[in-house]
Amino acid sequence: MTNLKKLPGAIQFALFASVATLVSGNVVAQETETNEAKTLDRVEVTGSRLKRAEIEGALPVVVIDRATIDASGDVSVADVLRDSTFASFGNFKPQSGSSAQSLASVDLRGLGSGRTLVLIDGRRAPTNPMSASSGTDLNAIPLAAVERIEILSDGASAIYGSDAIGGVVNIILRKDFNGAELRYGVGQTKVTGGDLEDGAVTFGISGDRGSLIGGASFSSRGMVFTRDQIGGGSRGVSIYGNNFYDSAIGRARAVPGFACNSDGFYMLANGRCSFDFNSVAANEASVKNKSVFTRGEYEINDDWSVYMTANVTKVNTFGRYAPVPGIVRVEDGSPQDIYKGDGAPTYFYHRFAAAGNRDGLTDTTNTDFLVGFQGQLNDKVSVDFGIRRTDYKYGDVGRGYVLGSLANAAANNGSYNLSDPFGADPAVLQGFTVTISRDSRFKTEEIFGSVNFDLFEMGGGVSNAVVGAEYRDELFYDKYDSLSESGTVLGSAGNSSGGTRNVYAAYFEWLFPFTSSFDITLAGRYDKYSDYGADFSPKIAARWQPLDNLTFRASYGQGFRAPQLDILTQKLTFSAEPVTDDISCVAGGDVPGCSIQVDSFSIANPSLSSEQSKQYGFGVVYDPTDWLDMSLDYYNIEVEDSISQYTAQNIVDCTRDPATYGACPAGLGATLRPDGSLDEITTGYANRGLLKTSGLDFRLNTDFDFGGMGKMRNNLMVSYIKNFEVSDLTGRLVEQTDLGGAPDLRINLANTWEYGDFSVGFNTNFIGSNGDYAGYATNDVQFSYKTPWNARISVGANNVGDRYPELIAYSGRPWNFYLYDAYGRTTYFRYVQTF
Repeated sequence: MTNLKKLPGAIQFALFASVATLVSGNVVAQETETNEAKTLDRVEVTGSRLKRAEIEGALPVVVIDRATIDASGDVSVADVLRDSTFASFGNFKPQSGSSAQSLASVDLRGLGSGRTLVLIDGRRAPTNPMSASSGTDLNAIPLAAVERIEILSDGASAIYGSDAIGGVVNIILRKDFNGAELRYGVGQTKVTGGDLEDGAVTFGISGDRGSLIGGASFSSRGMVFTRDQIGGGSRGVSIYGNNFYDSAIGRARAVPGFACNSDGFYMLANGRCSFDFNSVAANEASVKNKSVFTRGEYEINDDWSVYMTANVTKVNTFGRYAPVPGIVRVEDGSPQDIYKGDGAPTYFYHRFAAAGNRDGLTDTTNTDFLVGFQGQLNDKVSVDFGIRRTDYKYGDVGRGYVLGSLANAAANNGSYNLSDPFGADPAVLQGFTVTISRDSRFKTEEIFGSVNFDLFEMGGGVSNAVVGAEYRDELFYDKYDSLSESGTVLGSAGNSSGGTRNVYAAYFEWLFPFTSSFDITLAGRYDKYSDYGADFSPKIAARWQPLDNLTFRASYGQGFRAPQLDILTQKLTFSAEPVTDDISCVAGGDVPGCSIQVDSFSIANPSLSSEQSKQYGFGVVYDPTDWLDMSLDYYNIEVEDSISQYTAQNIVDCTRDPATYGACPAGLGATLRPDGSLDEITTGYANRGLLKTSGLDFRLNTDFDFGGMGKMRNNLMVSYIKNFEVSDLTGRLVEQTDLGGAPDLRINLANTWEYGDFSVGFNTNFIGSNGDYAGYATNDVQFSYKTPWNARISVGANNVGDRYPELIAYSGRPWNFYLYDAYGRTTYFRYVQTF
């Protein structure tokens, strides 16, 4: 249903718009008598659908241009954005063995990738189907086709709709290009396996009536095994080696007769047989990206033009995970039962190493087609409308998995000897190993249109407005194979989901240039979703320029994030989750505080509502000299009704102690046995709690001309998080920057010196301290030369000092995988030839 909480704010917003309109009439009368409106070229910028004078605007937008991209040595959009100071807490990147192995996303402000909207040329980028709630997969956007990347560090639901809470990343593709360009580059990491390669061919032609640009590109990064990265040299420790639960002593110990000293198995001092999963698993999947892209525009007549874009991207990844771990149940009296005749089965904590490693191969194809028309109805009214279709297909094949029921049968009849698993007949191993699969898709069909009006003259120029509407039809499915769905495949988790929905939206934006130095922009957008309800998002932004070189800006807006189809439609998913529950521990004959596994079922929550946000910010831009400009912006964001996952332990806590942790959400909870111990747990997503954050962004640019000594450019970006608080189950706000993984400071300093055809770049990236991590800085260097034959040759090194993050465990890995990389020094060579 419609979000009623926003109606009072919407009413106030409408009243303000009316007052602003009345005031504007008075200002016009006063100003037009004394001032002449200046005419400047008008352009459209990220964060607004209005075309306005190309001056410092009311919203903070940072541009990463093509020269900066080339100077980075990066080969993907994801790599470029990972170094941005706005990626406060790091970004998700391809992980071997992950259920979203090929995904690379961007997370602005640490608010989550689902709260960061990614656009391509101002339109919503395709949603990935393997983790739809995570938003856009950056690997589906070829870097060779990118002209620049614009980052709006302000909420923008009033302009673009859902997800634009943390900010907007607008990826602008190449349009104005004449001639041809060939690019090729290679890179080598100090760590074995992560080598890079990229290449592209781009052509462009233009005439009096139109233009066409197209090209093809590829890029790749190799797979990095855990054993080759920092922390991977130590042995992985797991009870799932080859052990059995010995009821006589109340703990697990090694299987009698098994030589636990080879093929990854080794003995622990406590008598257990462990398996070194670090010796065989990969930490980062290999990624290969291929794409074809084209964009054309044709002027039909003096008033009308047609434009089109067509992009096809294919991404393949390969990952390796350690052999399947699982519990094998051997019945009492069977050949491998340890204590025959006791009336109880024997449980083995077993690693199926004899069946081989688990290998995952993914195949992604993303197509994006758009056709649009632009027309000038008269000298004051223009229109833009078109249709678009995106289709993101994802396929995943996993080899080396084990069907639990057949493995149990082989162990019970003795054909799979747990004391000698490598001696099993290959036919027996093949009999219980299976290949799993996953087929996912997110297809969007969209119709859009807008009308831009020049309304009337004001003291600062023309008051113009835009009104528009959009319609999207979304189809999503994420289909697992039937064995995985049944929960009988060991070493695999997840279940299918799928559904459709329609989204209707209408929006407006209105500029009031009261004077040449002061203007206000009002915006509002109404979005209606067929599956959960509707939201209205208002916004107001103001710009005041008292001096030619001094600008003040401020904005206030409300936003939302719609629950994604994967959460709303997922099927019942089984897993055995480890939890801590004293009552169950004692009932099972163990001590309080023990860890037990409980059958857990994850369900969909079709009653989820959207997240709501309020955001305000203000800033100043100052250009004191021709060679120096700077800006300082403050932001404050509050997210209510955040869509959060209730884990198995969360459910245990709210079941046992609702006075402290609050009642469990409707439909979620735990069932108990007669003795009070846990029987089953039902988990899922619900609207929960509050998130509050605020901070500062500082930018400083210098541009020196030393005459015969060349030119020097410097760019400093600083992002500081003042606070980042998230409510826990009790409703208490917990400051995240006091914990690991959430640094309050990120700094980038880029320096470029040009001397004739030579240039040298030196960049520094700094990540502030967080938790037990100390401050961390890396330096990049690049040398470039423009040849007489229209080529550019570049050589460089990222992390030239060969630094590595501290070995402090985070989220199951030896270091924070999302915030830092551990490739070591990466040297590269790139050749670009233009014709």
